[in-house]
Amino acid sequence: MQVQESGLQKDLPHSTQSSTSSLNTRQEKHLETLIARYTKRTQTSKQLTQTYRPVLADVRGSAGFRSAIKEMVYPIVGKRAFGSRMWDVDGNEYIDLIMGFGVNLFGHNPPFIQEAIAERLEQGIHIGPQSDIAGEVAELICELTGMERVTISNTGTEAVMTALRLARAATGRDKIALFSGSYHGHFDGTLAKVQKVDETLQTVPKALGVPQNIIADILVLEYGNPQSLEIIKAHEQELAAVIVEPVQNSRPDLQPKEFLQQLRQLTQESGIVLIFDEMLTGFRIHPGGAQAWFGIEADIATYGKIVGGGMPIGIIAGKATYMDRIDGGMWNYGDESLPQVKTTLFAGTYCKHPLAMAAARAVLKYLKIQGPTLQQNLNERTSQFIKTLNTYFEEDKVPIRLANFGSIFNSVPLGKSASSDNSASAKNMDLIYYHLIDRGIFIKSGGGLLSTAHTDEDLDCIVQAVKDSVKELREGGFLP
Repeated sequence: MQVQESGLQKDLPHSTQSSTSSLNTRQEKHLETLIARYTKRTQTSKQLTQTYRPVLADVRGSAGFRSAIKEMVYPIVGKRAFGSRMWDVDGNEYIDLIMGFGVNLFGHNPPFIQEAIAERLEQGIHIGPQSDIAGEVAELICELTGMERVTISNTGTEAVMTALRLARAATGRDKIALFSGSYHGHFDGTLAKVQKVDETLQTVPKALGVPQNIIADILVLEYGNPQSLEIIKAHEQELAAVIVEPVQNSRPDLQPKEFLQQLRQLTQESGIVLIFDEMLTGFRIHPGGAQAWFGIEADIATYGKIVGGGMPIGIIAGKATYMDRIDGGMWNYGDESLPQVKTTLFAGTYCKHPLAMAAARAVLKYLKIQGPTLQQNLNERTSQFIKTLNTYFEEDKVPIRLANFGSIFNSVPLGKSASSDNSASAKNMDLIYYHLIDRGIFIKSGGGLLSTAHTDEDLDCIVQAVKDSVKELREGGFLP
């Protein structure tokens, strides 16, 4: 069950994909009851989705479409949010486990960020002149991450795109290696996967509209597999960069420290740029991100989400030898110095947006003051929360297992030893996310994230909602 930013996208069991005709009477009744209850509770979200479907092309409007659950396929439309809670347009209150897909480390609308944005808004949104606090933001990022220089963009996708361009510009090479299961935004140049074609494995586009030639220089490898290092070694003269999510959102149980250490050594020896994509792990697992956690220094790292405080932002940070390709490198006034490095193209009207800079400065100053204790406490609370749920799943023979990396958690495979009955039940458990939303737990398929705003009472409510949902699924014949 893989997390997708567009919502509940995991397949339902085969028996519910085309119609309800293949369900037994007990299961049909369960679905009818759930759909009636769910759609009544969230009727305005459904109405708005249908009203604007002709004009709003929105992936969330049809994410997870299956005929059997068609009437529930629509996004919950939010109205307001504060702390660990969110309220939808029907007035329903939810404990939020999506948390802005990783943005809201401190919960929704924390006062220190709200005040910073309000103060800046009073001064006007001046786009054109340089932001008066962009330099301070860059300085704080360098201080927390240990990087030498910083460039600021608008999104994570832009940051990754720029990082790859910098690597290619610095090395003069074209090929990029990435790993299956990772997500590096929706830039065409990273939308590749491995697929068997005519009995051989080939790199092919991951989505319609991505030309084969765009991903021709992409190697897609298996994360954590030592054989991947051998393939990188074989292509060392062609590779500009290896980009990696140190811990993949979809597999938080896969934390291959030794593999990463070997990857760092190999790329260093081969002159290959090592890029850490820290959109989710940056500032969340540790103030210095996954690099500090694993004790590995990447050449370039990309950040976003948390550091923007809710405002759109992307960060490219790295060693000066690569970041100098943005502006030509260091030079001074009053002497004969000048830019020495040949540059590549980087641009964006909204880069260093005044509101994003105000929010980022507030976030970074707060993280600096709080120190690593903030992340340590949240990591420990999340681990205990996941342990509580896994203990229940095991004792009650529920075919779900969760894993976490700090405050990020997701469901993970049960393993090859799982029986076919358990495997089928695990697929049926996708209905649990509709049950949880119906019970006031806002969650995406697979897992979610905790914030510092979540209370012990919140976590107790979530655990109880999970138990109640499992009980109802069993009564409906979807679990043994």
